[in-house]
Amino acid sequence: MAESSSQDRTEAPTPRKLSKAREDGQVARSVELPAAAVVIGAFLFLMLSGSWVFTKVGEQMIAAFRFDPKLLAQPALLPAELGRQVVDGLLIIAPLVAFCAVIAVLASGLTGGYLFSLKSVQPRASKISPIEGFKRMFGAHAAVELAKALLKFVLVAGILWAVILVEIDKLLALGGMALEPAMGSLGSLLARSALGVSLSLLVIALIDVPWQRHRFMQRMKMTKQEVRDEMKDVEGRPEVKAHIRQRQRELANARMMQRVRDADVVITNPEHFAVALAYDADRDEPPIVVAKGADLMAQRVREEAALHGIHIFESPELARALYFTTDLEKAIPDSLYLAVAQVIAYVYSLEGMRPAGGAPRRPEPQVPGSMLFDAQGRRRPTAQPTP
Repeated sequence: MAESSSQDRTEAPTPRKLSKAREDGQVARSVELPAAAVVIGAFLFLMLSGSWVFTKVGEQMIAAFRFDPKLLAQPALLPAELGRQVVDGLLIIAPLVAFCAVIAVLASGLTGGYLFSLKSVQPRASKISPIEGFKRMFGAHAAVELAKALLKFVLVAGILWAVILVEIDKLLALGGMALEPAMGSLGSLLARSALGVSLSLLVIALIDVPWQRHRFMQRMKMTKQEVRDEMKDVEGRPEVKAHIRQRQRELANARMMQRVRDADVVITNPEHFAVALAYDADRDEPPIVVAKGADLMAQRVREEAALHGIHIFESPELARALYFTTDLEKAIPDSLYLAVAQVIAYVYSLEGMRPAGGAPRRPEPQVPGSMLFDAQGRRRPTAQPTP
């Protein structure tokens, strides 16, 4: 379809698309980087221990060409002797093999990370399709791979030629040495020479890694319609909506708790409801509700108020009336002005009270009958005793 063509895929892949591709085993991979790392690591290992390795190899070769007369007299011992020599040979190269294996594992995860997915090895129709095969053989990817192969050949051949010219005298001198020292010198010489040759592979890897990442991101690009469909799918999932709402509530509650410190008084039920009011005497505006809560949230409001020294005033009917009629950051209803004014005046008198003066009389604010509520938010015609 035209909409899914490469020309229409102009949008960067979403995190969900990349995560799904990773689950399917699709990540940016560079075969050049692990290859270069293994080769360089192997030759570094040989350069540090080449003399020992090749000396041991020489000793093994000498031992292999020595014939024990017992073996000629008892041919049944030949398999055991052959097995012993094979084991000795494997023990010599075992450190090198283990070192290269570790390097291969570490280097393979540098581009796309470490991933194990059975989906990447499952059979697919595209893998056996002749049309897809021709596309892989003659497409842009094949041209890039051919260019890399030619570049590797030119670099390796050029460096190898330069190494031979530099080390030619040492190579010719090996013919006049005994076998064991010759093998040790040859090991060090080959390790140094091969390290220079293998460094050329690093140049290819440094080019291939960003290219593979770029190519992977190009393959993962999406059309505008795919992005819209994914957004609809994600936003339509109940668990996502629930998570978004939960996060929004948490942020709103956090902001509300910060506003408690600006309150002048917190009116409580005393346990089930708590409403924090702020009043600016310099402005001709009614008090506003800066925080409110029920049950556990009411407890948090009371604790925050106590932490900042905010007065807590118990008035069950007034607390319920404010909680059920006034939203956050909104002014209180006109019908509650008198009751709230009595509470705020009482709080201000407490703050201005002198040590020698008597304590002000605690008010009993009266809530209009139309503003009476029960604990479930249902209006009551008259005030009932608070349980």
